[in-house]
Amino acid sequence: MMAPLLSLPARRLSARGLLALAALGAACALLPGCGKSGAEATATPAEPAPPVMQAGQLRFPSGHPQLALLGTVEARAAKDVAVDLPARLVWNEERTQRIYPAFAGRVTTIQADLGQSVKAGAPLALLASPDFGQAQADTAKAQAGQSLAQQSLKRQRELFEAGIIARKDLEQAEADAAGAQAEVARAAARTRLYGSASGVNQQLALSTGIGGVVVERNLNPGQEVRPDQSGPALFVVTDPTSLWVQIDARETDLSSLRPGDPITLQVPAYPGATFTGKVTATADAIDPGTRTIKVRGVVPNADRRLKAEMLATARVQESRAGGVVVPASAIVLDGTRHIVFVRRESGVFEPRKVELAHEGPAEVLVAAGLQPGEAVVNQNALLLARQFQSMAEDTATVKKETP
Repeated sequence: MMAPLLSLPARRLSARGLLALAALGAACALLPGCGKSGAEATATPAEPAPPVMQAGQLRFPSGHPQLALLGTVEARAAKDVAVDLPARLVWNEERTQRIYPAFAGRVTTIQADLGQSVKAGAPLALLASPDFGQAQADTAKAQAGQSLAQQSLKRQRELFEAGIIARKDLEQAEADAAGAQAEVARAAARTRLYGSASGVNQQLALSTGIGGVVVERNLNPGQEVRPDQSGPALFVVTDPTSLWVQIDARETDLSSLRPGDPITLQVPAYPGATFTGKVTATADAIDPGTRTIKVRGVVPNADRRLKAEMLATARVQESRAGGVVVPASAIVLDGTRHIVFVRRESGVFEPRKVELAHEGPAEVLVAAGLQPGEAVVNQNALLLARQFQSMAEDTATVKKETP
């Protein structure tokens, strides 16, 4: 028994595809030599002579009506092949900031909400933070110590000039003053990084370091926060006019996904619309489970139609040095083999085993078994395959019954 035959697109048949196959079955039932015995096919003298199998080829007589159903197309040399890859849109991390608390505290005021545009340095929320107050107090203490060290240095210099103290005492005072000044710089830099460097008010502002739009807010008034707490950032600010696209590519696609290469995106939310971008980086390791590699691209989004976490299809043009391209409808799956039907001459067809290098939704790349310019059946190839199978079974039955 021969393996069941499937066309390549039949792996993802839609309702329309099922109706098309039903129509093909009806057409096959009406044609001579397709699923009928020779006696039935020639029962009416007015019908044309049936096709015959000869040397592995199916030969149709001139003018046979089934020839009108078998559309053909020439295999073309592979140059550029459009390849569709699964992708996902995410925030551009080069234009995104996630804000966490530097000190423990309690939220007192929310000053920015989702969707709000903010400028760099703008406060998003205020915390009452005793820990930050301690840092402010340390700064004030360091400033007082510096003032005392400067006064001591002034007295020691006067005493040295009067010859009352030794030089080593003056040098010690100078070192103490320099140390006090360094401590003020350290403490002030710490408090200035997170808020005011003067005064002690325990008010810690959560500020954004970049301009953009608030796209996440994960805190509420009265909430206690800590620097070591797990969970999402308190705020996420980003520039949504530029997005990253994360592409799951196969090993064979890497040659066409170099930094700077163009990509075209399609998203289900906007049927028929395309968005262009370019590849920016490729990962250095392949996922051992999926055998895919992460490729990152950037997509301009000035009108902000695209949203983060949208699923997309990334189309890239792959340059192929060898092989030929044929429509996916020309490929018939016979068990584990891929078959095409080549038109050798008018009305003469033969099956040909081929090896595929890439399968796309509309076209496939044939690596071996087919030459550019050869005509292959791309319309009703499955009908022809079933006719080959039927005639082969009839021939085998006749040979078996012949003594």
